[in-house]
Amino acid sequence: MAKRKQVKDEEALEDAPPRNTENDGDDSGSSDDEDTDMLDVEFEWFDPQPEVDFHGLKTLLRQLFDVDNQLFDLSALTDLILSQPLLGSTVKVDGNESDPYAFLTVLNLHEHRDKQVIKDLMDYLSQKASSHSSMSQLPGLLSLSSKAQVGLILTERFVNMPTEVVPPMYNMLLEEIKWAIEEKEPYSFSHYLILSKTYAEVASKLDQEESRPKKKNKAAKDSNTFYFHPEDEVLQKHASSCGSFEYTKQGDEGAADSKRTFQELGIRPRGHLILIEGPKFESAVKAVGEYLSPQS
Repeated sequence: MAKRKQVKDEEALEDAPPRNTENDGDDSGSSDDEDTDMLDVEFEWFDPQPEVDFHGLKTLLRQLFDVDNQLFDLSALTDLILSQPLLGSTVKVDGNESDPYAFLTVLNLHEHRDKQVIKDLMDYLSQKASSHSSMSQLPGLLSLSSKAQVGLILTERFVNMPTEVVPPMYNMLLEEIKWAIEEKEPYSFSHYLILSKTYAEVASKLDQEESRPKKKNKAAKDSNTFYFHPEDEVLQKHASSCGSFEYTKQGDEGAADSKRTFQELGIRPRGHLILIEGPKFESAVKAVGEYLSPQS
């Protein structure tokens, strides 16, 4: 069953079939019209569907964890997400039976810490936080002796998805958590931990091979942080701590060039953690909505 909202978005698709211009009434032959085709896309929000969403969610999880996805049993993690179908959302364009283009969910790490995939995740997150001074609080919250109830938020979407799909997912999650708490289910969180991704621009190995000294200064940009998910910049303003970390498994030397988004620079993805105290999460979600919702 579709959730409560639909959005139409005019999306540019580079791989779209050529547009039929015979009856367009425009004889200008503009190359701009030929290069880009615009399609009206209607997005729908659904509850996670165990019968149809397994492979789509696993693909998005693989994208979220990047090169470190090999460290986890993503099939078990996908099954865990699908075991709570009334919590979290998927976004689709071809109805309930199609693959999700985006998803958002929350997992109670304390409740599921006996599961091996959650043990692996908690160890991984604690290790990454320990190497980042601003995240020093997290290992204690994730320890076996801790009484903290940490909700791990996992969310990912395809690169070309409009950011307008994000606020409804967070708003629905807030609503579903309230319903779950009313039913005495274990979703009263002391903290929310958002696992996300950032990237740094890096000097191209190809440029170095071509011996162009003028580009050496580009390496200074390595320290700059850019966000795959624009909402992360808003969420971390409400965070008690946040920070990026290097992946355990590094790509080969050509990996950054294979992900070049600019003519001269490659990119190096990093993991990113945002820790928000439970009482501040609702205001953080409201701020995301104000930042990303279309202006009227």
